[in-house]
Amino acid sequence: GPEEAQALPPVAYAPTVAPPPTATASSVDVALGDVCQLYNLEEYTFGVKEPVMEKDRTVAARMVRFREIYEREGMRRSVEGILLVHQHNHPHILLLQIGDTFFKVPGGRLRPGEDEVSGLKRKLTRKLGWGGVGYTPQWEIGALVAQWWRPNFEPTMFPYCPPHITQPKELKKQFLVVLPPQFKFAVPKNFKLLAVPLFDLYDNPQRYGAVISCLPEFLSHFTFQYL
Repeated sequence: GPEEAQALPPVAYAPTVAPPPTATASSVDVALGDVCQLYNLEEYTFGVKEPVMEKDRTVAARMVRFREIYEREGMRRSVEGILLVHQHNHPHILLLQIGDTFFKVPGGRLRPGEDEVSGLKRKLTRKLGWGGVGYTPQWEIGALVAQWWRPNFEPTMFPYCPPHITQPKELKKQFLVVLPPQFKFAVPKNFKLLAVPLFDLYDNPQRYGAVISCLPEFLSHFTFQYL
């Protein structure tokens, strides 16, 4: 039931070169406005693929790496994709889990000069995409949902840039990803993919962190249609 996060067990399958169904123009259009169409979690397929290793073992090591990147490239730009499904007519967000505690929205750092949409598609393919030779998943990137600023080399991020900060260290943008009625995901062996209901995320920073627990508020201006 929707009372708790739904673990998505790996299911073996054989990748093919045939692409899954893509979103129709109408579903993309409504997701860019105030209406968002969600499909049932049971319509999606989840397989496994090789591990995608994390670069840092600790938060402190991550901040050191961020500083090195900043000194080399300037402000870090990152993107994340909000993938929504529904169960029992309630929205669920697909989150990656590392171990038993750390949750993350799929995404990552943009390359220097890379545009946000192309970079997010690349990151989603690396984290959740599957395919055979010559096939790339057809991700549809929708509305910008939220922006988060990192003023210093510290874990805390803010949904605004503090006025005294003239050189922020990171800008993270979170975009809605328009899922088609059916899709095949491939989850790295070292991750779990969870479908977490909005009511479990809301006001729950102790479990999910400040950024993820705010997503229900940022998504509240959408009207969800359950298909």
